[in-house]
Amino acid sequence: MKKVVTFGELMLRLAPEGYLRFVQSDKLEATFGGAEANVAVSLANYGVDAAFVTKLPSHEIGQAAVNSLRKFGVDTTKIVRGGDRVGIYYCEKGASQRPSKVIYDRAGSAIATAKAADFDWNAIFEGVTWFHFTGITPALSDDVAQICLSACRAAKERGITVSCDLNFRKKLWSKEKAGKVMGELCHYIDYCIANEEDAKDVFGIEAENSDIYGGKLNREGYISVAKQLTERFSFKGVAITLRESKSANDNDWSGMLYTNGVASFSKKYSMHIVDRVGGGDSFGGGLIYALLNGYDAQSAIEFAVAASCLKHSIEGDYNMVSLAEVQNLAGGDASGRVQR
Repeated sequence: MKKVVTFGELMLRLAPEGYLRFVQSDKLEATFGGAEANVAVSLANYGVDAAFVTKLPSHEIGQAAVNSLRKFGVDTTKIVRGGDRVGIYYCEKGASQRPSKVIYDRAGSAIATAKAADFDWNAIFEGVTWFHFTGITPALSDDVAQICLSACRAAKERGITVSCDLNFRKKLWSKEKAGKVMGELCHYIDYCIANEEDAKDVFGIEAENSDIYGGKLNREGYISVAKQLTERFSFKGVAITLRESKSANDNDWSGMLYTNGVASFSKKYSMHIVDRVGGGDSFGGGLIYALLNGYDAQSAIEFAVAASCLKHSIEGDYNMVSLAEVQNLAGGDASGRVQR
């Protein structure tokens, strides 16, 4: 069986109930999530042997974080235990024209203070086919950026396919630093995942004649972005998610996969959103599954977009859908009718 390893931070997510604001709520719901962990859960739900690598404290909150992955079948045996704290993020869901809001409390977390000696990539990559991380992880600290670089080098030495979601987070680092660090890492990456803003923020590459806030997207502009990224870093493929935001609750959602000089666009879904956090991660998980299993470019982008469309209907970070549910939607059944 093909095996995937993802590497990043798993955080405690604290959120008010429903659409309450932080200042309204007298209690917060506690769950767990994080970009690469979300990808691992998606893959495990599709039957892939998926392992998540991070560093978490050995206390009960760290164990609860580990358990949140185990119940979905994610391999947690490579998680390093140590450090003092689990990173936290507070999530307030938006509604109508009020956007969602995220507040981080992750400084000094176990993974952010990790050192190179914590991770034995020779052992971690034993029997591994695919390695995935995001631009969030090297943003955590200079040491973690170097750990990511070591992981990428070790993966390429072993012929492991490497994918990365650029996932620029302005609350973690500057555009200038992101461009420098990710520019080095991208030379080891086979498949790059991005959204409308990432390529511009990290590398100064943008789609012409598109307005991400007004909901106007230009297909030719995104083909140009993917082509420029491919030429700069020799990617095997560039996948771009295309979100047309009408409001916090209603978006149109589609995607593009550019490979071998050809752009394949998915069908477009009009979504009424329950929770958009993890939407891009579920896209990444779907894309990795499809490419691992030999899907052609059109089938791969249809599967990835369908998977992420379904995630927008689910509370929390993790995409708790089955392979059959994604295949059903990708195959054209978007009716939402009761399944009996």
